[in-house]
Amino acid sequence: MHPKDHFSACATQYADFRPRYPQALYKWLGATAPARTRAWDCACGSGQASVDLASYFDEVIATDLSAAQVRQAKPDPRITYRVAVAEDSGLPPAHFDLVSVAQALHWFDCERFYAEARRVLRPGGLLAVWSYGICSLDHEHGDAELQRFYRDVVGPYWPAERRHVESGYQTLPFPAPELTVPALAITQQWSLAELTGYASSWSATAAYIKATGKDPVPALRAAMASHWGDEQSRHEIRWPLTVRAALLNRA
Repeated sequence: MHPKDHFSACATQYADFRPRYPQALYKWLGATAPARTRAWDCACGSGQASVDLASYFDEVIATDLSAAQVRQAKPDPRITYRVAVAEDSGLPPAHFDLVSVAQALHWFDCERFYAEARRVLRPGGLLAVWSYGICSLDHEHGDAELQRFYRDVVGPYWPAERRHVESGYQTLPFPAPELTVPALAITQQWSLAELTGYASSWSATAAYIKATGKDPVPALRAAMASHWGDEQSRHEIRWPLTVRAALLNRA
């Protein structure tokens, strides 16, 4: 199976505008993994999770199938970035305390990836995958425009796998009994430029541009601008975060 790459075309926007995950998530991962020696951040994109994982694990190997994405990643002496596919990483066996996947499991051949995770994890190692769907705003007009853009403008261009994100990954199989994870959410205080920059990083937006030759984001920004406030105005953006996790290779 040829792996799907939906993000090389928008790698710069992805690096600039994708949200970071809450520190409570990393604290839980660090406390739950059997040790904090090594973590594999699989499908790392431009390193949104890799950098924070490096604050909790001595060494992070971060891989992505997109060389364009990896080139956008922020260098860190504790992180080694590589181009590799999730199902055949080339990493050594029984080497990692944590395998993490942030907002990417829906692109994988899950059974092959789970076999790869079992291969590279140490006994009792932690597999943790997480996803977030469409965000909501504390701004009624802005939220209505964003939901319309998501549903009606670029909605027809979402890949079929997007349904797994919208279900919180509950439509995907999981390889072991799941751990109980605390309720988590991403929150950001964003300007209109940051919010519309985020919309420009969506795979559906890239697909819309490829199909039509037109960028739909300027129209979104114009529709929101008159109600947003000045350029410096910030509003709270919130994404519920769904985490699925299990300890693998237990004796």
